[in-house]
Order: sequence, then C-alpha cells, then structure tokens
Amino acid sequence: MGLMEALIFLCKGQFWRMAVIWTLSLFLSHFHLFSQTHFSRKSKLYDPSSSTSSFNAAIRKPICIITGATSGLGAAVSYALAKEGYYVVLAGRSLHSLSKIVSEIEEQIDDACVKAFQVDLSSYKSILSFKHSLQQWLLDSDLHCSVQLLINNAGILGTSYRITTEQCDQMMSTNYIGPFCLTKLLLPLLEQSPIPSRVVNVTSFTHRNVSSMEVTRETISGRHFSKLSSYPFAHLYEYSKLCLLLFTYELHRQVGLVEKSHSVSVIAADPGVVKTNIMREIPSCLSLLAFYVLKLLGLLQSPEEGIGSVLDAVHAPPETSGVYFFGGNGSTLRSSRLSYDSKLAKDLWDASSQIFLEHQLASQDTT
Repeated sequence: MGLMEALIFLCKGQFWRMAVIWTLSLFLSHFHLFSQTHFSRKSKLYDPSSSTSSFNAAIRKPICIITGATSGLGAAVSYALAKEGYYVVLAGRSLHSLSKIVSEIEEQIDDACVKAFQVDLSSYKSILSFKHSLQQWLLDSDLHCSVQLLINNAGILGTSYRITTEQCDQMMSTNYIGPFCLTKLLLPLLEQSPIPSRVVNVTSFTHRNVSSMEVTRETISGRHFSKLSSYPFAHLYEYSKLCLLLFTYELHRQVGLVEKSHSVSVIAADPGVVKTNIMREIPSCLSLLAFYVLKLLGLLQSPEEGIGSVLDAVHAPPETSGVYFFGGNGSTLRSSRLSYDSKLAKDLWDASSQIFLEHQLASQDTT
C-alpha cells in the first residue's frame, strides 16, 4: 500500500515541482548569498558574534512567543532562547507535545522559564482564546502586560484540500491567515513593551517561485484552489510563504507610520531546508529520499543548525526592520522582486484585514 501510494504521488506534477523547482530556487538563494559574501562590500547586516541582547539589559525576563513550538525548528528555537534567559511561551496544537517540550527544556536548563498554551492557527476562535489566556496569565503572574518577541514559525505542507470552520483552506490559514490574525491581536502587547519589541516571520525560499499574484478573498482564503481538479499543494505553499513575506514588509511600513509603534520592528527569516516533520503527509519513502539527496548536496540542516537565520533576526539591532535573513551568520538577502511590490502588499493587507474583521464579527456573534 505504501509503495502504491508513493507511485501515485510520483505521477503528480506538484511533487516534481517540489523536487525540481524548489531545489533550483534553493540553489539560487545560496548562489545569491555566495555572490554577496564574496563580492559585496557589505555581506552582513551585523556581526552575530559581537551582538548583545538589548532586552536583558532593560528587562529581567523578556516574553517570547513561538508558534509551532512542539517540534523541529520551533522546539530548537525555544530551547535556544530559554537558555538565553527569555521567558518562552510555547504555542502549539498538541497539549501532549507541548508538555513534552516544556519538560525537556526544564530538565536541560535549570532556571528555564517556560509556559505552554494550546492554539490552532487555522482557527480564529482558537487564536482569540489564546490571546485572552495569555493576557490573563500575564496579569496573574505579575508580569508586565506586554510581549517583547513574537516568532510566527508554525507552518504545514498539506497535500489535500481541507476546509476550516471559517471556510478557509487549512494550509493558507495555518501558514498565513493565522499568523496575520495573531500578530494583529498581539500588536497592542508588543506596542506596550517598555523596550523595543519585534515580530519575526519564518518564511521560505519557495516564495521565489511565485511569478504573479492576484489578491482576492477567494485566493487568500484558499477557496479558489478547491475548484481545481487537483489540489496544487506546492503552489499553495509557495503562495502562503510569499503572503507572509509581503505581510512582513507591509507591517514594517505600517508600524513606521504610527508614532507609538516606533519601537516595534518586523523581520523575515528563512532557515533554508531543515529536517523537520513538515513533509509528514508525503509518502515516507519519498520524503526520506528527498532528505538523503539534499544531505548529499550539503543543503540539509538539522533543526539546531537551521535556527541560525531565526536567531539572527531575534538578535539584530533594535533599529533593524523590514529585512530578510537567510543563511545564518548575520547574512541578509533580497527576497523576490514580487515580494517588494508595495501596491500588492497593501492590497494583501487590506484584503487580509477584511477577513480579520469578518472573523472578529463572527466570533462576537457566537459569544
């Protein structure tokens, strides 16, 4: 049964898009990084080895929220930041997995401060519940009612169309709409921080494969793709990561226009290829083969190796905002040309805000 499933999957154009086009776009990103490192006067935005956290100098335990924190990259980042002295708030779908990660961090780090909340980013109701629980916890814990760092890391690669209770595609909801709504809801807490705060959006080199984009409610919600004869999961994953990147740059522009948000920065981080369970819906023999080939090419990283660009985004100077980290060691790249289309980003912001408003009104009607 497993072999037959793999053979059927091999016949899908979306699989070959992942195998060929995604690999080429990864090589292109590394080529740009190589060219920049060897031929550019300024190949790094800052030197990570000489960076010090401005957070710890001004606040004893800065609050860091990490979504998708139960495994892979999210778990590795959670451990690293707990070790640095952050009060790490883990957000994930599985209570069992959350409890396991909390126990592991507390066992390995004596003075670790960790808190876990269950949240499903494909559900606005769950995100709203998380926000209320977080605020109540901050009050009950006698902590400053603010957040210093939000890392939107959660993401899935679904191979079939699944609709959420809000009538959106689950992959688009988890990868883009959910992070958008979560950030909008937590922005007041980020703005209330007594020290510079930051949003880090974990995106992907696959965004480079999107050559054009039409912003409509149907495409953003993912419902448009349900009308196609087969689910274009590779295209949709690329699309969701481009949306997250456009959102990063537009939020950077939006907070720059608001006087009270001058201390909120927004950064994109691309870890490259990391060996996580994101390909769990792909036949195991094919995902293992893909990881093997990528390892031979020197492109596959463990979660502990892949967190470099995310930590670069966390540790960059407070004035750093609206940039794209890739490759670790403080290196930044220019993302795709389409990702810098300010009109497209504004249209996406407006359409996403409308969806956010609709979700808000719907949640009020049910309470």
